[in-house]
Amino acid sequence: MSRESARTLNVTILDREFRVVCSEVERPELLDAVAYLDKKMHEIRDIGKVVTIERIAIMSALNIAHELLTTRLGTGFDMSEFKRRMNSMEATIDALLAEQDELF
Repeated sequence: MSRESARTLNVTILDREFRVVCSEVERPELLDAVAYLDKKMHEIRDIGKVVTIERIAIMSALNIAHELLTTRLGTGFDMSEFKRRMNSMEATIDALLAEQDELF
């Protein structure tokens, strides 16, 4: 990431502000990640069993890592496979529609 494309962004996670550097292109994904992490950390904090920020962060990281690994190992929803199958179906439909157009 070049210095020209990098921007400082202030984000809030678990009611604490952090400054992060990211490119304008990465900004939407970063904000989605911040919102997801903030939600997970609030969920763990609100359960009440975990009190310190450090433990809340570690438990959130473990939960998110578990979600990621579950998805990658096929026991969860695999977005890349879903996109591949959707593209394949779309190509098939397009080909059939093109054949149909030739009939008229």
